[in-house]
Amino acid sequence: MRYSAQREIIKQIVCSTKTHPTADWIYLEAKKKIHNISLGTVYRNLKTLEDLGSIKLIYDQNQVKYDGNTEHHHHLKCSECGVLIDAEIKSDFNKDKIIKEYNFEPESTNFFIIGKCKKHTK
Repeated sequence: MRYSAQREIIKQIVCSTKTHPTADWIYLEAKKKIHNISLGTVYRNLKTLEDLGSIKLIYDQNQVKYDGNTEHHHHLKCSECGVLIDAEIKSDFNKDKIIKEYNFEPESTNFFIIGKCKKHTK
């Protein structure tokens, strides 16, 4: 795949934040650097970056968010403000047991632990 300056800027935007942004937020940030970029261009480049393994998608209820941290990790989600926090939590994921009991071959795991972030705890 050939180099794309637009794709590189979009990747930098996603990877430079820990906020797990939406495509609309990424688009607004990209417009600051590339004034004539379209939302469609942002979506196409996000899909390409995902396909290349440069970023990850997170399905947060009915919203798609993007994650520049491509290492395996889970997320803490604040029930008050909705912030997602990367968390290195070990799970007792047993692939063989899931295949046997459910006749289902898992490809990866990703879960949210829902609670309150430090801004909303006493």
